[in-house]
Amino acid sequence: MPQETIIALMGFAFVMSVSPGPGNFLLLASGVNFGFQRSVPLILGICSGFLTMVFCVGLGLGQVLERAPIIYTILKFACAAYVLWLALKIARSRSLGSKDQDELGQPISFLQAALFQLVNPKAWAVALIVTVSYTDPENYMPSLIVMILLFALVNVPSISLWAASGVALKHFLGDGRKVAVFNIFMAVLLAASMAPVLLGTFE
Repeated sequence: MPQETIIALMGFAFVMSVSPGPGNFLLLASGVNFGFQRSVPLILGICSGFLTMVFCVGLGLGQVLERAPIIYTILKFACAAYVLWLALKIARSRSLGSKDQDELGQPISFLQAALFQLVNPKAWAVALIVTVSYTDPENYMPSLIVMILLFALVNVPSISLWAASGVALKHFLGDGRKVAVFNIFMAVLLAASMAPVLLGTFE
């Protein structure tokens, strides 16, 4: 892969990884409610799920979605429903890490985070873009693998910033009322991130 392509890819990967989206909102909330260490499975799950998606899209899943728009439509509504459900869980929680919670008292697991990417509209959009823009048709599979490795190199530390920011924010929020308000705010942001899906602009 040419050096200029590598630089462009890593720049794109950083911007897409660090910009707001459903996964990053979850990381910020997890950092506040559980701390950085307990958010690591969420970080690794988001990265692994996304890169697996990129690989599958690179192998032809993107073409399948283009040829079968009904699958795309089902995906969009499933995406919206799942993220809105997560937003409701966060909004109802006084503190996601509090001992008096049941299922809300556990951070999102690696597997849950990986599967979450299947219904993350931002992840699908980025996966489709990178496989088209940063692979070499004449040397496709090697370039796809290199692209995935480079994206991983940038993605993990970039999204980790959101969990780390949540940890820093925790010291300001403390416990109780402020955390409850923060969780409601994050739930609203998470739900708002579904606007392109619900309005039909995620095409």
